[in-house]
Amino acid sequence: MPADAARPATAARTALRRLAIVALACLLGVAGAAIAADPVDTVGNVLKQDYSPVLRNFVALSLLSLIPVMLIGMTAFTRIVIVLSLLRHALGLPQTPPNSVIITLSICLTYFTMAPVIDEVNKVAIGPYMAEQIDTREALDRGAVPLRQFMIRQTRESDLRAVLEMARAPAPKTIDDIAMRHLAPAFLLSELKTAFQIGFVIFLPFLMIDLVVGAVLMSLGMIMVPPATISLPLKILLFVLIDGWVLVSRALLSSYWS
Repeated sequence: MPADAARPATAARTALRRLAIVALACLLGVAGAAIAADPVDTVGNVLKQDYSPVLRNFVALSLLSLIPVMLIGMTAFTRIVIVLSLLRHALGLPQTPPNSVIITLSICLTYFTMAPVIDEVNKVAIGPYMAEQIDTREALDRGAVPLRQFMIRQTRESDLRAVLEMARAPAPKTIDDIAMRHLAPAFLLSELKTAFQIGFVIFLPFLMIDLVVGAVLMSLGMIMVPPATISLPLKILLFVLIDGWVLVSRALLSSYWS
């Protein structure tokens, strides 16, 4: 395989590996916090020891099922995959590119979007934890801060207020008082709303092409010709000429970085 062709595949594998490492480290930390204990001896002194590594590994592997939930509900993946799916429908190609390609591209763009957060979590939490400089609980507290800041920046106040009303919880006085059980659904609702807003804007130019083609066919008396037969190649040609995939990817990334 040529070097130029191997670079995208290598970059994608690297992105997936780093996302998996971060998620696995967080889950292992949760498992450690859940099953770790400080037993007391007969004299009353606290003994710093944990349960069997076999039990810890069993709980950690059981919690691996939370990785998809974390990827969907606490990162930029939801917005990106919805916008790319709506773009596919706007082109008139509901099955092209296939779902596997859309999801893979969404994961890669999610990695680019979350890279600052990942680097910060690795710097303040995962790195010191792996070097045994801090314990599990402190690593979780440190690692949650960059992720919370990212989620709060992307969450609408109206969505957070709606979640608090549904949960019948009092309004937090400060940002630090927002519980993660309230922040996560509010963040996901905000991502859904933003994704559909972006998708609506993407639909408009393709809708105009369909309307123009339909009007031209009717004026020519070609009523029996489906407009999609003419508009589909035109939309694909226009999308390729303007380098549409790159433009949409840049717009998605800039929506988080702006």
